[in-house]
This record gives sequence, C-alpha cells and structure tokens, in this order.
Amino acid sequence: MDANTLARQIYDLVGPADNIERSYHCMTRLRLHVKAVHFTKEELQSLPGVLGVNLSGDEWQIVVGPGKATKLAEAFQALVAAAPSTKAQLPTETAPVSAAPEAAKPSLTELQKDAAIGDGTALHEAIRRKNATPAKLALKKIAHIFVPIMPAFIACGLITGLLNILLKAWPASADMAAVQLLAIAGSAAFWGLNIFVGINGAREFGGSPMLGGVLAAVISHPALSSITLFGEPLVPGRGGIVAVLLLVYFSSAVEKRLHAVIPDMFDLFATPLLTVLISTAAAIAVFQPLGGFLSDIIGTAATASIEKGGALTGCILGGTFLPMVMVGIHQGLTPIHAELLSRYGVTILLPILAMAGGGQVGAALAVYSKTKNRALKKTILSALPVGIMGIGEPLIYGVTLPLGKPFIGACIGGACGGAVQAAYMVGSAALGISGLPLAASTDNIPIYLLGLFVSYAAGFTATRIIGFDEPTP
Repeated sequence: MDANTLARQIYDLVGPADNIERSYHCMTRLRLHVKAVHFTKEELQSLPGVLGVNLSGDEWQIVVGPGKATKLAEAFQALVAAAPSTKAQLPTETAPVSAAPEAAKPSLTELQKDAAIGDGTALHEAIRRKNATPAKLALKKIAHIFVPIMPAFIACGLITGLLNILLKAWPASADMAAVQLLAIAGSAAFWGLNIFVGINGAREFGGSPMLGGVLAAVISHPALSSITLFGEPLVPGRGGIVAVLLLVYFSSAVEKRLHAVIPDMFDLFATPLLTVLISTAAAIAVFQPLGGFLSDIIGTAATASIEKGGALTGCILGGTFLPMVMVGIHQGLTPIHAELLSRYGVTILLPILAMAGGGQVGAALAVYSKTKNRALKKTILSALPVGIMGIGEPLIYGVTLPLGKPFIGACIGGACGGAVQAAYMVGSAALGISGLPLAASTDNIPIYLLGLFVSYAAGFTATRIIGFDEPTP
C-alpha cells in the first residue's frame, strides 16, 4: 500500500484533524498523540502495511518500517493540515425535540456506555493519567530530543568508520584534501552535538530552541579554556550532554517564569537577555560541575561494567534488549550512547545491543526452515533483508513475537552475540544503525562480524530446539 492510501486509512480511524494533538515520525514509526481514543489497537494493526502498533504512555506508535515512516508521516500531516476544523459550532436555532426520528433513539445499553465514557475523552484522560509517570514522561522527552538527531549520527558515524578502513589500508591518503574534508564531515555531528541537544531540549522543555542552542554553545565554547575562575581554568564542554540537558531544562523554566512576570512591552528583549545572563551564570557555577560529575559516573559505570563483567555483562544486555524495546525503556539508553560518543569517540554499548537484531535474523531463518505455512515463509523472505540491515520491526511484529517461542530464541541469539562484543570491548562511532551496516563504524570489524554471525547461529539453533506452534494457513 502506498503512503497516501495508508495515511488516509489511519486518518479515517484516528481523526478528525481536531483530534490529532501531535504527529511525527522516527526511523520506522509514525507516532501520534490524540485527544480522544475512539479506535482500537486492533483496527490500526489490521491496516495493510502496518507491521505493528505500540501504545507508549499516551503515544500511539504505528510501525511501518524504514523509509516508509517518513513518507507516511508527510502524507498524514498533509491530510491533517488540509482538513477543515470540525469543532462544533453553536446552533443558530434550537431544533424541536420531535425532529429526531424514533429509530435514532439510543438504547439503554448505549446510554449507559455514553454515560460511562462519553466521546472517549474521559477514558483517554484516565489512560493518560495512569501512564503519565515521571519515568515514562522522561523517556518520551528523551526520545523527542534525540530521535531527530539520529540521521546525523548515522551519516557521520558511517563516514568516520569508512575513513578508518581507508586509512588502515592506505595510510598515505591522510594527506589528501578530500580525505581531510571527509574527516571533518564525519566529526561534524559530534562537534555540534551539544548545540543540537540544546536546541531540541529547549523545544521539548517549553523554552526557545535558539536560546537552548546559544546556552549549549556557551558551555562548549573553546574560549572558556582561557578563563580562570577561583583559581581554576574553565573547561569547554565539561559535563557533555548531561550538563546541556540540565542547563536547558533550567533555562526553559527561567524563560517561562520571566514571560509570566515581565510586562509585555519589555518581554521581547528583556526575557531572552535575562534568560541567557541568569542561565550562563548557573551553567558555570552549577551545571558544568554537576554535569561533569554525573558524566564521569555514567562513563565509568558503562565502561567498567563491560570491562569487568565481560562476556556475562554482554550476555545480559544483548539478551534483554528486545524486551526493553518492547516496553519502550530502550530510549533511556540514547543519552548514554551520546555521552560515551562525546567522551571516548565510540559507544561500547551499541555493538552489544545490536546483537538482538542478529538473534532475530537467526530465529526467523529457523522458522523459515521448519514452517510449512506459505504466507509465513513469504513474510520472512520479505523481512529478512531489512532485518540483516538492522531494522528489526518487520521480523519482530511479523514473525517472532506473534509465534512466541521464536522471540525467546531471538533473545538467546542476542545474548550470545552480545557476549562476544563485550568480551572484546568493540566500540561503534555511529548511532541509529544496527546489523550488518554497523560493522563499518566499529573499531574492530572482524570481531563485530564474528559476534553478529554468532547471534545468527545461536538464534537459529535456539529456535530450532525450542520449536514453535505452526500457524494455521
């Protein structure tokens, strides 16, 4: 199904436009926030082209796969923008009660249902309150901050990884202007990472995005190293991502408070001026030191746990990552990846977690080799190529999760592959990619590939041993 048709079908279910609070997309999913829930997960899931549907808090995540998510979001947002407002208008005159036909009178059951949930708004608000825990809200904000940066991570990480391969094979190429320019392009995302996070963070926390970018630039500015305060030289970028997140959260709160107390005629220039002045002082005095302390803890904890725990730590992380994805808590790892990248140039967590996708591939191959169901075989053949390329949703929602036991086999495959990656401390210079493409950005390509094939083999073997219930044709 093409994006426009699927967008129309989704809109017909979740709309009208006034019911859509927010819509955006990540690499594989259309994400929606709605006011009233007058549809079901099963209705969305039944649409051709939808691989799966998750409800994370009050956010509906419609899985359609890579590339398709972008096109679907654009088509859906165009429908919302073009739709007329459906807000109820006050009637000019009251229609007589007798105008309603007898057949239109609701039954007692319908009246009870309407009294209980109304138009769905009350029910949705109850669901929203139940899911609006601090942890879930924090994870959602983290996703909103970092998901838009993922394409930059992918592009720059792959450039860096491919350049590393080139320089190892041909060291003399380091003096070539083209190679030097590519090296700059490869490091650009990480050079500007604090600013990107500052802009997105301020937007998510309710402040002005550009003020968030300015303050992130302040604590990253190279000229800080020439300033001595209380006998200690300032350190550009101290605290990394953690300091930026703390700072823009503070600055956004300051800005909103200033908007509330400063008279309108002075607000345009007084609020941004005072926000930057107050937040800069707080950044140097509080958030850089605090962020540095927390950043050291994160970096040390992540590296030490893998270094000391070795294969066992990798086994646990690789084996539990798929369940983490299913409940949405994997989003909390993104700032840790980003912090490791900014501190060390690589993240040693990503190669371990990427093995979960390898386990999926192995489990799907085992199902293909054993099943007699032609439709399932066709699903596996269509999903395997993107699974090998690191996009796991088609295999998760189309194969392993519906069958149950193969999902366990996939987790076992991820655990075995993760053990290999952790044992050799393989690092990656990219974020947002997985599977075979991630190899180019790692600092030990042969070991990464070894771990990946171990995850394939272990997922295949575990699934063959565990077995599964053959779906009905």
